[in-house]
Amino acid sequence: MGGYCLLLLLIIGSYTLYNSKGIGRFFKQTETAALIVDASASGRTIPDTLFGIFFEEINHAGSGGLWAELVSNRGFEAGGHHTPSNIKPWSLIGDESTIMAATELSSCFERNKVALRMDVLCDDIGPKVCPKGGVGVYNPGFWGMNIEQGNTYKVVFYVRSAGSINVDVSLASSNGREVLATVNVIADALQVANWTRMEVMLEAKSSNSNSRLQLTTTKKGVLWIDQVSGMPTNTYKGHGFRKDLFEKLVALEPRFLRFPGGCFVEGEWLRNAFRWKETIGPWEERPGHLGDVWMYWTDDGLGYFEFLQLAEDLGTAPVWVINNGIGHRDQVETAVISAFVQEMLDSIEFARGDPSSKWGSLRAAMGHPAPFDLKYIAIGNEDCGKPYYRGNYLEFFTALRKAYPDIQVISNCDGSSTPLDHPADLYDFHIYTSANDMFSKYHKFDNTRRRGPKAFVSEYAVTGKDAGKGSLLAALAEAAFLMGLEKNSDVVQMASYAPLFVNTNDRRWNPDAIVYDSSRVYGTPSYWMQLFFAKSSGATLLKTGLRSSSSLVASAISWNNATDNKNYITIKIVNFANRYVKLKLSIAVNENSVRLAGSKKTVLTSNNVMDENSFRSPKKVVPFSTGFTITGKNTDILLQPYSFTSFDVVREQPSHLLINEADFGRKSSS
Repeated sequence: MGGYCLLLLLIIGSYTLYNSKGIGRFFKQTETAALIVDASASGRTIPDTLFGIFFEEINHAGSGGLWAELVSNRGFEAGGHHTPSNIKPWSLIGDESTIMAATELSSCFERNKVALRMDVLCDDIGPKVCPKGGVGVYNPGFWGMNIEQGNTYKVVFYVRSAGSINVDVSLASSNGREVLATVNVIADALQVANWTRMEVMLEAKSSNSNSRLQLTTTKKGVLWIDQVSGMPTNTYKGHGFRKDLFEKLVALEPRFLRFPGGCFVEGEWLRNAFRWKETIGPWEERPGHLGDVWMYWTDDGLGYFEFLQLAEDLGTAPVWVINNGIGHRDQVETAVISAFVQEMLDSIEFARGDPSSKWGSLRAAMGHPAPFDLKYIAIGNEDCGKPYYRGNYLEFFTALRKAYPDIQVISNCDGSSTPLDHPADLYDFHIYTSANDMFSKYHKFDNTRRRGPKAFVSEYAVTGKDAGKGSLLAALAEAAFLMGLEKNSDVVQMASYAPLFVNTNDRRWNPDAIVYDSSRVYGTPSYWMQLFFAKSSGATLLKTGLRSSSSLVASAISWNNATDNKNYITIKIVNFANRYVKLKLSIAVNENSVRLAGSKKTVLTSNNVMDENSFRSPKKVVPFSTGFTITGKNTDILLQPYSFTSFDVVREQPSHLLINEADFGRKSSS
C-alpha cells in the first residue's frame, strides 16, 4: 500500500496493515487522548542521581570489551596454577619438529607464577632450518584484534633465556600471512639471563579487524615468556578504555556507575569472587581470576582502581558493590566476618585516604594522589534471604557508620512493599520480566512508603521472548517503567539498566544495551531509549494530566541546558498499543513572562515491534528527530503505534529572539 493511501486511511480513521508480534494484522481504530502539562507551577526536583549505569564483568564486557587490552590470557594463568596447563587461546607457530612449549611455575611474579617455556628446535642455519617467518606463539586476542592503519600499539612482554635472543614481535592477519607491523628484539645472554621487561611500539601499516599478536624466532634455544600485553595507545585519556565504547557511555550522561557486579562480586564460590586487593598495583603482578558465574578468565586489568578512574572520567558517582562474605554456594558466618569488614574499610581508604595512609599511598603510587569521590557502598548483591546476610550486613553497616558516616549504605533487601527490618540509606530493587509486566510497573512505587530508605533500582530489563536480543517492544515497556520512576522519584533515588555490554562472540545474557565486536559497536533499542532520559537527573518534574486508555504513559520535565543557557520542557510519551493516537497537547505557562519558542520532536519506533538492531542494520531502530511547532494550547499530535515520542520545547522570555530549531535538542543518533 502506497504512502498516500496510508495517509488517507489515517485521516479518515480507518484500518491499516501492521506486522507486529502478538497483535492482529490490522490496527485498531485511531484513539483520541489529551495531555495537559502544567509548566506554570514550580514542580518537584528529581534527584540528580536518578539515572546511571551498571557495569558487570559479564559477556566479556571489560576483558575483551571496554578495557582495551588486546591479549587474552596475557600471563598464561587461565589454565590454572598446576602445570603443565592449557594456554588457550595461545597457539604455536611451527610443528613438533621445530618447537615445543609448556607452562612452568617459573615466573618472577609471586602472585602469578605460571610462565611459558618454548624450546626452539630449529635454527637460522644448520641441519634443521626454521621455516620462513620463524616459529613461536601467537595470541588472537578476544575473537580477533582490531588493528588500524596508522595507529600505534604498545607491546610489553617479559623474557628470560640462557642464551642470546632474536625475537620478532608482530601484528599479523589471523592466518599470519600478512604482517601489519613488526619490530625485531635482539638481546645478548647477559641481558636476559634473568627475567627482563621488553617494550616495543608497533605502528600499523595496514588495517585488519581480525588480527593476532605473534612472537617468533629463528634462533635455536630455550626461552621463557610471561606477561604479554598489547594496548592501543589511543585509549580514552590514555586510561585504557576503548574509545568507541566509552563514547557510548558518555552519551547516556550517567550520574553514577555501579560496579563491578552483579554476580561477579559474589562468585559461584567465594574463592572465585572479585577481591579488590588482587586487582590493584602493576598489571603484571595481578594474579587474575576465573569469574566462575559467567565462566571465563579475566586478567583483572580492569580492576578496582580502573573502575574508580572510569567513574571519574565519566563524571559520575562510583557505587562500589562489596563482597559481604557470601558467594552463590558458600557463606562466611557472621561470627568470623571481621576480616571481610576490614577488607571493605581498606578499599575505602584506598579510594579516599590521604596519600600518606597505607592504602591511599598505593593509590597515589598508581598515579592518582587525589582521593576519589566514593560515597556509596552496596553491601552484597542479591543476597537478602541468605542465612548470614542480615547478620553480616549489620557488621558492615556498623563499621561504615563509625568510620565513614557520610557514605550512603545500600541494602540488598527490597523495601518497596514491606519496611526493612535493618538500617539502610537505600535498598536494592531488581526486576527482569516480560514487556507487559514491565509496562504495568509504571505504578510499582506509587504506594511505597514516602519515609525511610530510598529505592535503588540497580538492575532492570525486559527479558525472555519479548526481548530477544534487544527489541523495540522491550524498550517501550522499559521507557514506561522509567517514567514511573520519574513520577516516584521522591522515593526512588537511582536506576540503571542491566546488563550494559555484550561482546557478540560471548553472549552469556540477552538482551544487553550495547553490542560490539573487535571493531564495531551499536546500541540496542533499550540503549536508545535511555537517551530520552539523559536530562532527567536533577531536572524538575512537572505535573501532568493524561486522559487516555491504559496503553498511554506520559511525563514532563523542565531542565536548563548548560550549552545554550536556555530552559527546556521535555515531554515524553509511550504508546504501548497497536493503534495510532490523536493526542491534544496543552502546555500551561505563565503567558505574561514566558513563551514557548520552537520545538523538536523525536520518535523511537519501527515497522515491527520485535525489530532489533544488528551489525548488518545497526540503526534499524533508532530515534529520528524533526522540527515541530507547539503553540502551548491544544496542539494536535498523531502518535504512532508502539512508539516512544518526546518533544523538546524552549521556554524563554518574550523579548528573546526565536532560536533556530536546528540548534537545540538531542541528536537522533551517533
